[in-house]
Amino acid sequence: MEIEELAELLKESEAQHAAFERVAPKHNWYDCYAAYIVARQRGSNPEEAALAARTFMAEAKGVIVAA
Repeated sequence: MEIEELAELLKESEAQHAAFERVAPKHNWYDCYAAYIVARQRGSNPEEAALAARTFMAEAKGVIVAA
């Protein structure tokens, strides 16, 4: 992965995480970023990656956001 590509993924992750953080209980931001970036690298679009990150946070980290 090139630096520019990683920078863009981090920027996307930040935007996705900002919306998540407003409604989520206390958590580690880097877990959410990592899940988002891995999903994007595996071919998910931004919306799918955001869902994958929320699912990871709920299932692996116990960070549940009410629907």
